[in-house]
Amino acid sequence: MKDPDRPQLSPIIQEVEAGTYAWCSCGKSAKQPLCDGSHAGTEFRPVIEKIEAKTTVAWCACKGTGNAPRCDGSHSKL
Repeated sequence: MKDPDRPQLSPIIQEVEAGTYAWCSCGKSAKQPLCDGSHAGTEFRPVIEKIEAKTTVAWCACKGTGNAPRCDGSHSKL
């Protein structure tokens, strides 16, 4: 599998409402950290995250997390 693009090496922290979100796993989306379909034609697919209540999320932006789509600190090893 090809390595994803890495839009930034720190998490994108957002307050989000309850709902379903599609996290970009390829790193090509112009709407980081969410998918805009830029993965078309690649082996990458978005990761679907269901949020039950309004909360703050630290989305992984380095695309190296072991806990997709949330940041697990992996960016500190890149």
